[in-house]
Amino acid sequence: MTMPDSQVGAPGLFDADAGRPARVPISAGPGAPLAARMRPRTLDEFVGQEQLVGPDGALRELIERDRVPSLILWGPPGCGKTTLAAILAGRTGARFEPFSAVTEGIPRVRELIAQAAERKRAGGPDTILFVDEIHRFNRAQQDAFLPHVEAGTIVLVGATTENPSFEVVGPLLSRTRVFVLEPLPPPAVEQLLRRALTEPERGLGLLELEADPEALRLLAEAADGDARRALNALETAAELAGAGGRIGREEIERGLQRRFARYDKSGEEHYNQISALHKAVRGSDPDGALYWLARMLEGGENPMYIARRLVRMAIEDVGLADVSALRLAIAARDAYHFLGSPEGELALAEACIYLAVTPKSNRAYEAFGRARQAAAETPAAPVPLHIRNAPTGLMKELGYGAGYEYDHDWDESVAPQAYLPDALSGKRFYRPGDAGTEARIAERLRAIAAARLRAAGGGQPDESGSKEG
Repeated sequence: MTMPDSQVGAPGLFDADAGRPARVPISAGPGAPLAARMRPRTLDEFVGQEQLVGPDGALRELIERDRVPSLILWGPPGCGKTTLAAILAGRTGARFEPFSAVTEGIPRVRELIAQAAERKRAGGPDTILFVDEIHRFNRAQQDAFLPHVEAGTIVLVGATTENPSFEVVGPLLSRTRVFVLEPLPPPAVEQLLRRALTEPERGLGLLELEADPEALRLLAEAADGDARRALNALETAAELAGAGGRIGREEIERGLQRRFARYDKSGEEHYNQISALHKAVRGSDPDGALYWLARMLEGGENPMYIARRLVRMAIEDVGLADVSALRLAIAARDAYHFLGSPEGELALAEACIYLAVTPKSNRAYEAFGRARQAAAETPAAPVPLHIRNAPTGLMKELGYGAGYEYDHDWDESVAPQAYLPDALSGKRFYRPGDAGTEARIAERLRAIAAARLRAAGGGQPDESGSKEG
């Protein structure tokens, strides 16, 4: 589990103990928050992330062998990133230099790297530079690490709550291993809570508190995988119960106050949740669509962004199976723009439901893709003479417009002529589906193909009307 960073006293390059591993306290004093005091001190105390630090975990093996490469620890708040770094600091023979991208800047990085280079030239130990919140550095600042990681001057260990694919520059990402930490499951959080209640030295054991099992389960669920949040809420609940008291549901709810949505309007969760909303609509699941709509709105997403995506869903996934879908999506956008929150959010919810339950077709989307591909492959295909514009005498003499048949002069307004370039003769890009309005469109296309054959004096068209593109 991850706890707030502790201050680390790192000796200077020319101090008496220079060149030896920095002394990194991984336990906090009695006045520190419970979450800081209960930070695991060893891998055996660590709870969760079995895929990384369990008996066969890759990260555990690297730590125990003291062969840690440059790496990125990526996971949500309270899942164990900083704690793993602290455990690493206590296990490694290298010089461990912690650094926060929130409170310190590039000048301090340069200073630490210069000290690491001098230490390496003097035959001293390697340097592990732990950068918490590495995503707070911009791209140019992250580039400053590259030559030193490449040369082996430092081993970089970064921690981030943001997707490294978005927030860490590619060259640096290619030189590090990314370890993904997951939110702690409720049983793991409950284990930490029980440990904190009974631990006499660092926890709440001396208070002799009792806790309802149901209350602890509630807290473990409500923490949303964040050990720090769970322990902070437990500490507040303990203060409310008092020494020798009992922690029940009421104390837990007061300790929790409010659950905040895990959401960021420009990072990975933004894209994950809009993807979930879009795919729930495409999959005809109104309940899933409404849930993700509510999650995004609760997380602070701009409702007009959601409205624009609903319009896209109407075009891309409903298409011509229901020609009312696009009108409804645009109406929902206009309604929200007119009403604002919270009333206008209901219009978005209604659009979500309608788009989810209405017939779906991506045939127009695919047809346009095929047409664009054909246009790219035949960029010089000339317009057939009979459908060219002929505004001048010279153009008419050259045959522009010659042989054009005015469709309204023919039965069923269908003339026996082609409209594609000769190189694409007979190609068919749009093949309607059999759902909703497109079933009627398919029938109409068959009627048009039959009428064109009759006008040409030919036989009967095939079922599709023409060759497939």
